[in-house]
Amino acid sequence: MSNPTLATVITGASSGIGATLARQLAQEEAQALVLVARRQDRLDELAAELKQQHGRRVEVIALDLEQPGAASRLMTTVKALGLEVDTLVNNAGFGINDRFGDMALDRVQGMMQLNMVALTELCHAVLPGMRARRQGRIMNIASVAAFQACPRFAVYGATKSYVLMFSEALAAEEKRNGIRVTAVCPGATDTAFHDIAGNHGTFVSKLMDTPQTVASSALSALRGGRPVVVTGLLNKPLPFFIRLLPRAIVTWFAGILVEREKTA
Repeated sequence: MSNPTLATVITGASSGIGATLARQLAQEEAQALVLVARRQDRLDELAAELKQQHGRRVEVIALDLEQPGAASRLMTTVKALGLEVDTLVNNAGFGINDRFGDMALDRVQGMMQLNMVALTELCHAVLPGMRARRQGRIMNIASVAAFQACPRFAVYGATKSYVLMFSEALAAEEKRNGIRVTAVCPGATDTAFHDIAGNHGTFVSKLMDTPQTVASSALSALRGGRPVVVTGLLNKPLPFFIRLLPRAIVTWFAGILVEREKTA
C-alpha cells in the first residue's frame, strides 16, 4: 500500500478568509488541498480555479461541521482519499449580533458546536499522524473578540476565547513534537460573516480589514511558529490596552462597537 499524500485541510473554505487562504496556499505551497464547507457549488468553483491556475490536487468535501459527528466523517473521507493531514486550518465559524436572551437556542448550540467542538475534535484527530511524522501545522481562527467580554456577541466572543486559550496551550504542548499551532485573531474583516451576524450599520463594520491582509499575516505567523497573531494595524494594540483598562470599561466599549445604528 502506498504512503498517503500529505494535504492541507481548510474548513469554511467556500468564501472569505478560508477561500483566500486556499488561494495563497495553492500559489505558495505544493501540498494537496482539501476544501471543506457546506456549499458544494462554491467549493467546486474554487477548486476548478486553483487546479487551472496552480496545477494543484484539490479535493472538495461538502459538509456541515455544525452537525454533531461531522468532524469524524470529515477525517474518514480524507483518509479514504489517500490523504493525511499535514496542515489543518480551522476557519469555519459564525457569530450572531443579538442579545443572548433573544437568540434562538438552536443557533446558540450550533455556534458552540461549530466554533469549539468541531474545531477541537479535528485537532485531536490530526495529532497522532503529526506526532508520528514529527511535523504538522494547525491554524485556528479566533478573533480579537477573544480578549474581552462582548455584549451582543456574548456566545461568539466566549467561543473565540476558548479557541485562543486552547490553541496557546496546544502550541506549548506540541512544540516538542515538531507541531506548530497558531491562533489567528482578526478584527472585523470584509467577508460574508457580517451578513450572517447582522453586523451592518455597526461602527465596527466601518473598520474592516481585507481577507488578503488577514490570510497573509496568518500564514506568516504559522510558518514562523508564532502561537498567537493579531492581524491588522488597528487591532494589534488592542490586547495591550485591554489589559490596562478596567474590565467594565472594556466590556462597555466592546458593546458600543457592535451596536446597530437606529433606523427611523
